[in-house]
Amino acid sequence: MAIVLDAMGSDNYPDPEIQAAVNAAAQYHEEIILVGNQELIEAKLQQINRDNQPVRIVHAPDVLEMGEKAVESARKKPLNSMAVGLDLVKSGEAQAFVTAGNTGGAMFIGLRKLGRMKGILRPALTALFPVRTGHCVVLDIGANADCRPEFLLQFAIMGSVYAEKVLQRPNPRLGLLSNGEEAGKGSQLIKDTYPLLAASGLNFIGNVEGKELFGGEADVVVTDGFTGNILLKTSESVARLITDRLRQELMASLATKAGALLARPAFASIRKMMDPGEVGAAPLLGIDGLVFVGHGRSDAFALTNALAVAHQAVQADLLTAMRSAVQDRIAQFEQLGTQES
Repeated sequence: MAIVLDAMGSDNYPDPEIQAAVNAAAQYHEEIILVGNQELIEAKLQQINRDNQPVRIVHAPDVLEMGEKAVESARKKPLNSMAVGLDLVKSGEAQAFVTAGNTGGAMFIGLRKLGRMKGILRPALTALFPVRTGHCVVLDIGANADCRPEFLLQFAIMGSVYAEKVLQRPNPRLGLLSNGEEAGKGSQLIKDTYPLLAASGLNFIGNVEGKELFGGEADVVVTDGFTGNILLKTSESVARLITDRLRQELMASLATKAGALLARPAFASIRKMMDPGEVGAAPLLGIDGLVFVGHGRSDAFALTNALAVAHQAVQADLLTAMRSAVQDRIAQFEQLGTQES
């Protein structure tokens, strides 16, 4: 097994990537391939990798910066670290690709290099949201700002398969994110998507609001990438606000400090639950390969966890399972549509 890590992806590249590669190689005894500027990476890797873990560098002279226009930049810089890394997956030299770089760039280059999974119109960036009952699969969280109803239908199929395979949820409950629970609520996109999901044969429970999502009433929630990205970033910001304010209040006096000391295990558990670095990266479902995208703010801890997610996916042969399950679901939906017509 070999996993590619884009060494030029995070905001503070390549230091977090180098440390994460060494961590993961030591933990799994599998090769981690760092793709990026070899001159920049090599000296730092030698300093960190004193135990000679199986970490290899593949040179990529170009970098897709986070603030650049993804498609335009990818075309102007054909030897960027994402393109070179995904070529390694395409050739079979590696089995998965991880980046903390530009999401749009990862989707565009992933599609160019690996193509779409058969029957899928658009890939979706997928996240596991912490909810009252564990986790909820939410997609799309940023890959497709503009969507059509059939995109959301396929997101629902892929998300349901992911919930079955990763979260072990048989017949997962599917919700459509909206501003009201009633069938007629929402934007035109939501109104047009509702009947497709209702007729899909999936376990569709209807529209859900934020309170149902975080209350754990759905296993899978679908939305467009614009709304999903706002939901993700807002949720993370609120979580940070609450933890920071709670820390300030607990340090305000000797009495509250004493209480904080006693409650430390509970606070640690909550902090861990809300930390996006614990998950590490989100899969781009619908691309015909294992592609994972992490936060630009990712540190070595988050990227180590991102590599762990990719390692688990390779070991579980997730790609083969997704291909088979998606085809079965699409065939079931088409058969249902034929019967109804």
